[in-house]
Amino acid sequence: MSRYVMGIDNGSQSTKVAIYDLEGNEVAFGFYSLKETLSPQPGVVIHPDDDLWDSVYGAIKNCLANFTGNPKEIAGVGLCTIRCCRVLLKEDGHLAYPVISWMDSRLNKPYVHTDDQVKYVTTTSGYLGFRLTGEFKDTASNYEVHWPLDLETLDWSQDDEVFKANGLKREMVFDLVKPGEKLGSLKQELALAYGLNQDIPVVATANDKAVEALGSGIKDEGTIMISLGTFISSMLLRNKYKENAINFFPTLACIPFKYVYESNGIRRGMWTVSWFKKLIGAELVTEAGKQGVSEEEYLNSKAQDVPVGSDGLITILDWLSTPSIPYRKGVMIGFDQRHTKYHIYRSILEAIAFNIKNNIDDMLDEIDVRLNDVVVIGGGSKSDVIMQIIADLFGLPVHRREGSSSACLGAAICVCQHLSIYKDFYEATSKMVKTQQTFLPNSKNHVLYNKINDTVVKNVRFHTDEILKLTYPIFN
Repeated sequence: MSRYVMGIDNGSQSTKVAIYDLEGNEVAFGFYSLKETLSPQPGVVIHPDDDLWDSVYGAIKNCLANFTGNPKEIAGVGLCTIRCCRVLLKEDGHLAYPVISWMDSRLNKPYVHTDDQVKYVTTTSGYLGFRLTGEFKDTASNYEVHWPLDLETLDWSQDDEVFKANGLKREMVFDLVKPGEKLGSLKQELALAYGLNQDIPVVATANDKAVEALGSGIKDEGTIMISLGTFISSMLLRNKYKENAINFFPTLACIPFKYVYESNGIRRGMWTVSWFKKLIGAELVTEAGKQGVSEEEYLNSKAQDVPVGSDGLITILDWLSTPSIPYRKGVMIGFDQRHTKYHIYRSILEAIAFNIKNNIDDMLDEIDVRLNDVVVIGGGSKSDVIMQIIADLFGLPVHRREGSSSACLGAAICVCQHLSIYKDFYEATSKMVKTQQTFLPNSKNHVLYNKINDTVVKNVRFHTDEILKLTYPIFN
């Protein structure tokens, strides 16, 4: 009898792959870093070569190399990929153009057909699913903006005019399945290369944030998930789609016909931490090496020594502005002789917390919801410092889940749904998602953080926007 399931989490910076037993315990993990995206001209952001597929192939290999069990006992593979990308394919299913990143300004508009070698327009999950199975199928729950999807059926619209408005024809898109349904069987040559069964199913999930929400275990009205990744946002699980939302985006959940309400996010969120690490450079590597810890662990140990509020150093995280407000840039204010590189680091972490808290508050006010607790996932959740900052700012318990990737676990839960291992998604989540640690708020810090937020952070942009409007035409 099969004892394991595999989940793939293809992200913006790396692909992660994990193998779980049927109780959700992670038994093997591997990853493969992506190359830096390319920006050959302003507004254009693409993935080089066939980087996404290379990373998936390599991450599966690396995960299996760390797996001590029998690969033949892996019962299925769940596929989760970066959302909001656009992939243009030739008739044979291979790339006609590099994968267009979610950061590319062209994705703010419907597809425009300019290249006759493009026969299919799909998502990353459609493309990577094809590379794994050879099938032209994709998950319905990774299509929303500028796609002719019918939310009532989770299938393509029957109206040709809807297709036309999105720049597409029916023959240009893949067939759709729902989360927990089969995309196809793993290609024979891949099954042989990986040592897996030749009939192993590859199972559909949803957009990556929704898969993270499933793998984080949120299911109560008063629990919110914060995902600390390259794009930082938060999600609430809901039963109904909300039309004309102002302060959040209702998106398809990883449970068919359910929805997650996603707050406004932070573009290049935890990427900002990577940016800062590169600024420190060799010194950081050397000092971390002396102590035998990772660079992140070293920075976090130093940040814990910095006072709450970073001695007045305030960071505003506009490292990647939106097309509607192109003049906004990252800002740090309040420097004096007390401040060190570690103040800058802690200030960045506090800025992430302030920004997402204010975005969440806007969403909660609109739908009249109060929170009881917070689940934080993603690479950033490994930092005790930022977990405590979030607990102090929100004044609520903050939970860190077990495992290397909530998206990998969410993908594995979809496999369990397909295989009918549990009654439904909810039972699978209850059995497979586990809490590693809970951070409780410090009431004194809660008061100070909210004073900083209400009096300073929420008002900074009223002043800096006017200055940045003047600098923008000079430097852009």
